[in-house]
Amino acid sequence: MLALDYGSARCGCAVSDPTGTLATPIEAVARPATKTGFAKVVELVRTREVERVVVGLPVGLSGRDTPQTTEARSWAARLAQAVDVPVDLFDERFTTSIASMSADARTSEDSRAAAVLLEDWLARHGWEHAG
Repeated sequence: MLALDYGSARCGCAVSDPTGTLATPIEAVARPATKTGFAKVVELVRTREVERVVVGLPVGLSGRDTPQTTEARSWAARLAQAVDVPVDLFDERFTTSIASMSADARTSEDSRAAAVLLEDWLARHGWEHAG
C-alpha cells in the first residue's frame, strides 16, 4: 500500500509492509500536480509495486468540502486514470497535527502525515486489503 498526503507544494508518501501492519514514511514528492511531480508519483506506484493507493482527503473540520478537498479529489481521479491499481480517498483530518508531534527529522512532516493516514486506513480496513 502507498498513502499520499497530497498538497500542491509537496505530496507526503508512506508505504506499508507486506503484512499491512507498519506504515513507513518515505521521501515526499515536490509539486505533485506538475507534469514532473505527477510522473514521480506514478513511477513510485510502479516501482514500489503497490496494490492500492490511499490519498488523504482534506475535508474541513465540519466534514464539508473545502477548495483543498476539491483539488485533492481531482488529483486523485487523475492518478486513478494513470495507474493500474485502486485509488481510494480517506479522511485525513488531524493527520498533520498528529505527525507534527513526531520529532523524526529524517522524514518530512508531510510523509509522516501520510504514515498516520496509512495507519488509520489499515486500522479501519484491516490487513486483508493491504497487500
